[in-house]
Amino acid sequence: MALKIIVLSIYGLMVIFFGVLGLKKTKSFEDFFLGGRNIGPWMTAFTYGTAYFSAVLFIGFAGNIGWGFGLSGLWVALGNSLIGVFCVWWLIGPKIRIMSEEYKVATMPEFLEKRFDSRFLKLFASIAIFVFFVPYTSAVFMGLSYLFTSNFNIDYTLALVLMGGFTAIYLVLGGYKSMTMIDVVFGIIMTAGVFILLWSILDKADGMANIIAKLKEINPKLVKSVGPPGFWPLFSLVFLTSVAPFGMPQLIQKFYAIKDKRSIRIGMYASTGFALIITGIAYFTGATTRFFLSPETTPAAFSNGKPIVDALMPEIIANVVPGSLSVLMLLLILSASMSTLAALILISSSSVVKDLYAGFVNKGSDDRRLTLLMRVISAVFILLAVILAYFKPATIVSILGVSWGAIGAVFLGPFIWGLFTKWVSKTGAIAGSVFGLGICMFLYLRGVSSPQAGTIGMMVSLATPPLISLIFPRPKNAK
Repeated sequence: MALKIIVLSIYGLMVIFFGVLGLKKTKSFEDFFLGGRNIGPWMTAFTYGTAYFSAVLFIGFAGNIGWGFGLSGLWVALGNSLIGVFCVWWLIGPKIRIMSEEYKVATMPEFLEKRFDSRFLKLFASIAIFVFFVPYTSAVFMGLSYLFTSNFNIDYTLALVLMGGFTAIYLVLGGYKSMTMIDVVFGIIMTAGVFILLWSILDKADGMANIIAKLKEINPKLVKSVGPPGFWPLFSLVFLTSVAPFGMPQLIQKFYAIKDKRSIRIGMYASTGFALIITGIAYFTGATTRFFLSPETTPAAFSNGKPIVDALMPEIIANVVPGSLSVLMLLLILSASMSTLAALILISSSSVVKDLYAGFVNKGSDDRRLTLLMRVISAVFILLAVILAYFKPATIVSILGVSWGAIGAVFLGPFIWGLFTKWVSKTGAIAGSVFGLGICMFLYLRGVSSPQAGTIGMMVSLATPPLISLIFPRPKNAK
């Protein structure tokens, strides 16, 4: 326990140091939000990867999917890496950087407004970001608090308050400048941590062959290419978590801020390699939950014989990783989460300050006022997310599924069609965003699982703009 406290104290001082360093380098709104649009490839690669993968992956997703799907959950890791990372960088990274300068925009709602000449679309997208990023951020806080509770035996609420306060100090000080600098350190910690986790798993299980044999004995489908729930649930998870990044504001922002086209090419390979390592090991570890955990041996992970999905990975870490190395697992998940939290909070704050306030309330706001408001709204957003996390509204996977599906449905179709075509109309873009979100939420409220509801909503968002544009075409004299 003493070692954990010492290491975490050093970690905390490091985060504050980078926060202060970022504060000294932040002189304007563009510095605070985009790092002056001068961020190099390695910083961007790490900040993209660490924003993509958080405590939600390690605490909620990996355990839940691994328990239900077995080794076929690795398809999610492959999809995340090749589609959600490599293809995003390759297909849309350079285009985003060029278009952001051409349209002189800093946020996705601004881009949609300029591209489709639609103030409604900007307003709708801005409100959607704030509304759905609150539960997303609360899911990350929940994962972190569960981790601290299991490692330090401290009250969940106290852990939540500490994490919220710590995040506020770190982000409010330096903004994107601080985030990119420290994300390199976070990425190195995450990489070292997952390799230690993999080594611990294989050592404790006496090798891969033993894991496969035991899983096959429990249920032969756990080692098949498609796990027990079947193809559609697995496809929905892969689609939701891998295609959504094409329209996720907290990830797309990285390309607004990157230095140049050459940096995008370098960052593409670096971030893909990072993603393959992180997701591959995380989902493999999740698949071993049935190997290591049972109601008899680990009762804390079960309730009435059924797994508590958010408790599976903390129990794996507690029971498999040697005590002397467990502090690194704590740093692994803490590092993943801090970056994701910062990215979500930064985007949510910009939706209020840049898109809503400066776009609709006070168009003449000066740079100094906008920067100050970003810091204030960031703190408010953290408070709202912490309050929601306190009530534990659902499992982490459900919260993430709803948030990702909703945001993906709002942005995916209009953003992709707007980025690559000129003929999709304003009416088509609005229809894609509104119908996509509407279908997603309707299905979820009707009891459809969040990954499947999100997947269908995103498909509607992609399919609707071109279809509606055929009926209501873009005016010939449009810009």
